[in-house]
Amino acid sequence: GLPEAEITKVSKRLPWFWKLNEAKEDLLNRIRQQPEFAFMDFPHPWPEIMGYAQAITGTPRYLSVHPGGIVITPNPIDTYVPVEKAPKGVPIIQWEKDSTEAAGLVKIDLLGNRSLGVIRDSIESIRTSSGKFDDFNLLDPEDDYETQQNVAQGNTMGCFYIESPAMRLLQKKSKVGDFEHVVIHSSIIRPAANEFIQEYLKRLHTGIWKPIHPLLENVLSETFGIMVFQEDVSKVAVKIAGFTHAQADGLRKIISKKDKELALVDYHDRFKNGAMEKGVSQKDIQSVWDMITSFSGYSFCKPHSASYARVSFQAAYLKTHYPAEFMAAVISNQRGFYSTFAYVSEARRLNVKIFNPDVNKSDIQWKGHNFKLRVGLLSIRDLSAKTMKTIIAQRNRTLFSSPEDFFVRANPREGEVRALIHSGCLDSLLRNNSSRATLLWTFSAWQKQKKEIGHGPSLFSDNDFDHTGPATAMPSLPSENRIEKLRKEFFVLGFLCTCHPITLYRDIIARHNTVKAKHLSRFTDKKVTFAGWLITGKVVKTRQGYPMKFLTFEDETGIIETVFFPKPYARFCHMLDYGKPYLLYGKLESNWGTTTLVVEKTRPIHILT
Repeated sequence: GLPEAEITKVSKRLPWFWKLNEAKEDLLNRIRQQPEFAFMDFPHPWPEIMGYAQAITGTPRYLSVHPGGIVITPNPIDTYVPVEKAPKGVPIIQWEKDSTEAAGLVKIDLLGNRSLGVIRDSIESIRTSSGKFDDFNLLDPEDDYETQQNVAQGNTMGCFYIESPAMRLLQKKSKVGDFEHVVIHSSIIRPAANEFIQEYLKRLHTGIWKPIHPLLENVLSETFGIMVFQEDVSKVAVKIAGFTHAQADGLRKIISKKDKELALVDYHDRFKNGAMEKGVSQKDIQSVWDMITSFSGYSFCKPHSASYARVSFQAAYLKTHYPAEFMAAVISNQRGFYSTFAYVSEARRLNVKIFNPDVNKSDIQWKGHNFKLRVGLLSIRDLSAKTMKTIIAQRNRTLFSSPEDFFVRANPREGEVRALIHSGCLDSLLRNNSSRATLLWTFSAWQKQKKEIGHGPSLFSDNDFDHTGPATAMPSLPSENRIEKLRKEFFVLGFLCTCHPITLYRDIIARHNTVKAKHLSRFTDKKVTFAGWLITGKVVKTRQGYPMKFLTFEDETGIIETVFFPKPYARFCHMLDYGKPYLLYGKLESNWGTTTLVVEKTRPIHILT
């Protein structure tokens, strides 16, 4: 019976990388020891909940449906494998995916890609407004100079696969934005490959490199001697260890598996023996093997990276030349890597003007044209799909003429009306420079009038209500406080249309001698204070097993990537929540021309108020 907010308060802080060491270990005690839960109490019923959780830890939850795994057989599938119906109603086989492949069945993963919808909707919006792009496929966005420049500078927020902080940093460090290099970057940006990314950048910029062993001289020349694609694992195994192509493909497959340790030991022994027979030194064998094992977890084959890069460039082209239409499509397709808040900020950095939702102008989806972006009804908190459709249908008959006209025809619930008012969606219906507080009073008066009519004799229609104005005289209302108005707008939208919300804390920030994001690069190797809004982050483990975190912050002028190494992370991680402002204290470091803030201390700005 706990509220969802109480559950989320705990669940969002659970680390993804740890598990109980043994069945007897107490789950609640383990959680209390985690720095993420510092200063957090666990009153009743949490001990009971944790007890139930511990009892089922390690057991399968249910037979789940793979999001895109399709098994293909030449004859009816139930002659090969037992089939049952999943709770969702679709037929599924009773074997899990690894057993399916081991049995020799053909399994193909057909996964959806939301970015294809972004590209489709962007193109449709541009066609509708300007008539361009009769056949977008005839364009070659990879050859567009401005698009290449934006990709090289990491200006790719919203662009498929090249918008993550790690990918944007790699693009900035590489300073190249052509198709061939993006194909390489799409594959090398994997979790275990950081040291090889640094070596790749060094070789890319200096042009100086030599292969680990002469046998590999012509195998990895395209990628400066660094293994990048899955095929590279197979090629190297054949060339340096004498593997057959089948054996090399088996190594390639096993590297990406989660439970691979035992099988990998056998492959390592065969690899080592084969390389020694070819006269390769122990040192070189280990260097090559380390590069192979960096593919652990996941990696791409080159055709996969190339197809991803193609979609990345289509998105980057649209963002470069049609930023309003593109950002509208990104947000309407329910985001990508970032929140709507972050994409609104990015649109503002692209000189796109953001307009509040409007019952007479907004569609359900966001709409963009000519550097103007109109918020869609879908972004208004607690507004139901039914009410959105009713607003559009009624507006198509005739525009709403007054608040009362809207209340009658759209018939929204009270909570929806308050959300619509605070979002600015009814501002166009205000009379004589009145305020949103006036709209709230008007709604209350309309409700009272509705109840009075409802107590009268039978069956009133909409026409029985006064559409033109309130039935009683409006009292004198207090003037509207700008800050409070914006706070309410932020609550129902999750962002502000007219400014960045960090500007609401300007007086507090001014006391701390902060540096704006756009000026941080001037202070390399110096200690600075930065006031930023937390928009995304990623927890990783060091080689010693300690958690640390990469976090992305922004202010109204730009974005900065930050690092919380293990000690600062352990000290401050309990107070780090997305979508809130912080003061950050630390040292700025530069790597291949990109600036990163190594954080030593942080404080939430809202606590300082």
